[in-house]
Amino acid sequence: MSLNNSSNIFLDSVPSNTTRFQVNVINENHESSAVANDNTDPPHYEETSFGDEAQKRLRISFRPGNQECYDNFLQSGETAKTDASFHAYDSHTNTYYLQTFGHNTMDAVPKIEYYRNTGSISGPKVNRPSLLEIHEQLAKNVAITPSSADRVANGDGIPGDEQAENKEDDQAGVVKFGWVKGVLVRCMLNIWGVMLFIRLSWIVGEAGIGLGVLIILLSTMVTSITGLSTSAIATNGFVRGGGAYYLISRSLGPEFGGSIGLIFAFANAVAVAMYVVGFAETVVDLLKESDSMMVDPSNDIRIIGSITVVILLGISVAGMEWEAKAQVILLVILLIAIVNFFIGTVIPSNNEKKSRGFFNYQASIFAENFGPRFTKGEGFFSVFAIFFPAATGILAGANISGDLEDPQDAIPRGTMLAIFITTIAYLGVAICVGACVVRDATGNMNDTIISGMNCNGSAACGLGYDFSRCQHEPCQYGLMNNFQVMSMVSGFGPLITAGIFSATLSSALASLVSAPKVFQALCKDNIYKALQFFAKGYGKNNEPLRGYILTFLIAMAFILIAELNTIAPIISNFFLASYALINFSCFHASYAKSPGWRPAYGIYNMWVSLFGAVLCCAVMFVINWWAAVITYVIEFFLYVYVTYKKPDVNWGSSTQALSYVSALDNALELTTVEDHVKNFRPQCIVLTGGPMTRPALLDITHAFTKNSGLCICCEVFVGPRKLCVKEMNSGMAKKQAWLIKNKIKAFYAAVAADCFRDGVRSLLQASGLGRMKPNTLVIGYKKNWRKAPLTEIENYVGIIHDAFDFEIGVVIVRISQGFDISQVLQVQEELERLEQERLALEATIKDNECEEESGGIRGLFKKAGKLNITKTTPKKEANRCINSSFVSDGSINTIQSMHVGEFNQKLVEASSQFKKKQEKGTIDVWWLFDDGGLTLLIPYILTLRKKWKDCKLRIYVGGKINRIEEEKITMASLLSKFRIKFADIHIIGDINIKPNKESWKVFEEMIEPYRLHESCKDLTTAEKLKRETPWKITDAELEAVKEKSYRQVRLNELLQERSRAANLIVLSLPVARKGSISDLLYMAWLEILTKNLPPVLLVRGNHKNVLTFYS
Repeated sequence: MSLNNSSNIFLDSVPSNTTRFQVNVINENHESSAVANDNTDPPHYEETSFGDEAQKRLRISFRPGNQECYDNFLQSGETAKTDASFHAYDSHTNTYYLQTFGHNTMDAVPKIEYYRNTGSISGPKVNRPSLLEIHEQLAKNVAITPSSADRVANGDGIPGDEQAENKEDDQAGVVKFGWVKGVLVRCMLNIWGVMLFIRLSWIVGEAGIGLGVLIILLSTMVTSITGLSTSAIATNGFVRGGGAYYLISRSLGPEFGGSIGLIFAFANAVAVAMYVVGFAETVVDLLKESDSMMVDPSNDIRIIGSITVVILLGISVAGMEWEAKAQVILLVILLIAIVNFFIGTVIPSNNEKKSRGFFNYQASIFAENFGPRFTKGEGFFSVFAIFFPAATGILAGANISGDLEDPQDAIPRGTMLAIFITTIAYLGVAICVGACVVRDATGNMNDTIISGMNCNGSAACGLGYDFSRCQHEPCQYGLMNNFQVMSMVSGFGPLITAGIFSATLSSALASLVSAPKVFQALCKDNIYKALQFFAKGYGKNNEPLRGYILTFLIAMAFILIAELNTIAPIISNFFLASYALINFSCFHASYAKSPGWRPAYGIYNMWVSLFGAVLCCAVMFVINWWAAVITYVIEFFLYVYVTYKKPDVNWGSSTQALSYVSALDNALELTTVEDHVKNFRPQCIVLTGGPMTRPALLDITHAFTKNSGLCICCEVFVGPRKLCVKEMNSGMAKKQAWLIKNKIKAFYAAVAADCFRDGVRSLLQASGLGRMKPNTLVIGYKKNWRKAPLTEIENYVGIIHDAFDFEIGVVIVRISQGFDISQVLQVQEELERLEQERLALEATIKDNECEEESGGIRGLFKKAGKLNITKTTPKKEANRCINSSFVSDGSINTIQSMHVGEFNQKLVEASSQFKKKQEKGTIDVWWLFDDGGLTLLIPYILTLRKKWKDCKLRIYVGGKINRIEEEKITMASLLSKFRIKFADIHIIGDINIKPNKESWKVFEEMIEPYRLHESCKDLTTAEKLKRETPWKITDAELEAVKEKSYRQVRLNELLQERSRAANLIVLSLPVARKGSISDLLYMAWLEILTKNLPPVLLVRGNHKNVLTFYS
């Protein structure tokens, strides 16, 4: 194959001093072409050397003067790429090919750009060549613009990616955090709350060292399991912003994610108020000690809290970088406070501290404090409920996942290490304080043991102090009584106060950042449309300023209310509900066994995650049962709301994966069950074409298959296979979506075939799955059979024969106006297009009014050109006229004026007649031939539907005229055994008499154009006509089936007489014996049988029982 490198293959000339690489392009017509510029040699691309491990770069020979460009390219920090990485494919304009594995091919080697989502912030998405483009023959005379070649040669992706590149440029100034500053620091600060300094000592006093350690470990077990589940989910693909909401919603779907996301964001917002009030209370206590109160304790808390939250808001709004710096400073203070406590435990205690119960490390104190001593009203679970909120905060890092450099690495590493470090700190403080401080102390330095006094055997007594009166009256010191034990024990008390400030403020700051971030991610997904306003971000970091203001207002409101003791349990349960769903998400994704569940973090187990979810739910009730109930009620309400709204999202959740697994298991299990007549249900193939083109046919079928049987809307594409397959594939998703949008419980299936009958034959044989295979074919009556080509009639009657050959029942539906409304749809689409163009033009004119006044009319034409408006239509004309001119293939060729009101309104009304509730009336069932009961079952199912419930069944059967009453009783008995309710039974005894002359004359006139009349001609001529027109109705055939023809005409007379006012007629379909009845005669039978009647269903089962009276 010769390569063409001449410049004339490009649409535009290429500058000789280009700084871009040149790309070899295949000359598709395999002809060598002359080089346009003889003075310069074309660039030559050599095969990439896979054997040279040192280089693995593209070896390029340059035109004179281009070496410098290449050197500059390498010096700029980029590397030359291999042939494989150079490969790209322009799916929008022209194709070209690069060398891959040493030869020119369209096939592309694996690249990350092919797997990105459109608009990905991590880089542009590149479209790989489609299978069709690789598989089909190469196009000829391929040309390419230098711009697209340059872009690909430089690895810039495909033309049309400018928007994605601009997004990349926008990310240049974004602040991203690593795992330490982004996750570890935040999680440690959030877990180390005020509980560490003012409640842990009391917990040890109540539960003892042993049970205290057990409480800490039990809390850590819950958070550790949740951390493992979080790590697994976070490493199963790219994680965007949204934290817990993002992880849950992408795993379990929008229903769970949307419900938990809202309450999780609200919980974080209220948590800001809780932490700020905790800070304010500590400050007010200091003001009390120094007698510097501003108003009173309650109002001082409100004032200090309000000022604090305003300052925190300022830090948050200033940007994530400032917030991160503040967090680091607070962590340093917190670490110093903790170290200060441990140092204080080894500093020898003085008399004042001893009187308050601190004796340094003593084995006797450790032994005495090891067991529990619960006071009145307290127990293990109540103490656990008080401590557990101190262990939460593990999602602080995950909540800002959108601001992390590598969330998949940072979240697991930072979260699990934070849990480990904080657990060690909690255990260390609990054991140390339990080994140093007694449970009760008076604080009186004179309460020492005097020689001769009896010792009560307590550890304090053994150390020289008598605190026995604490057993009879309350004391102020000791583990059980003093919340400031850590300040007393520490080396420098004010540092503990600073630690309390740091713990509360850092937790408040983390929650103030988390709430808007989670809320913004929730709003961006548009699950709650009313909250879309808060989705907007500002600045390089896409800061949710509107979310910050909302969080600030919520926090301020709860600070001013100052009734946080009631709301605190609910908030704790909100967080626990999030933990439970994260654990359940991990379990659910593992249980669904989706191939897409491939977490990089492998240290997890699905059953451990399920245990963690159950444990979280149990802890919710342990903390506060009524708060747990409120949490579940709120979450259930939001779940139902989101489910009802059905947001238009598809995140590949594990719920979808499990639905597939369940459906597959059920389908396989169903194959092991033999069919039984009691479980028979109509499972229909409906030849609707596109489901929107024959809605009435689909509606009547859906009426008796909805919630009870299978319904497959089928379409056959006839024509050149390449074009048909392309059209078929492009419309599959759209047509299935139309069914879902219109709440029609049906599937869409399509095939491409050389002829219509072959396509239907394929559908009849291959549709369905296991036991869920069609047993009934539903088709519309071919109203235009007398004008249609002969091949269409042969195909139509042929598919009825095919259905009977495959033992499939047939239902033919006829309505007066016909079913096909494709022309109406095309007119509507054209009107919508014109209206959109008109609105776009008006918007353009409005935007450019000022420009027009100043003479800038060129801008108007420029924008109008972008809208592809070649001819403007005034508003009145657009409203008054329709574009309509149809050809046989249904396409619009030209535009003609046409009134909307003049269009066939009857056809439109007829297409929706089965969507409406049917008026009170009857469904007349003419059960003339026993086909197994399908003719009776279908109308019975219809009467069960809401739209048809006012219609009663009237049964018509044939019988002998002298046995009418007996046969009526017999039929009534049979229907009663079938448990089918009916309004009346009519025995028709005069079916087989001849029709009147007028009716027969109509039938004869109908078939006259299709008769051969061979009896009126000589034998030779007759034989010749038979050979030339074998499809015509012969006199011999007509005479042989004359009685059957009489019956069809007579039946129409009876139908006109008895069922003209019925809402629906269900009638036994006559069967044409193959080889005996010509196609045209059969169509004439169907025509005369159903002529001038209400909607008719011609039904013929496969002659296997579908009704039974056995239990």
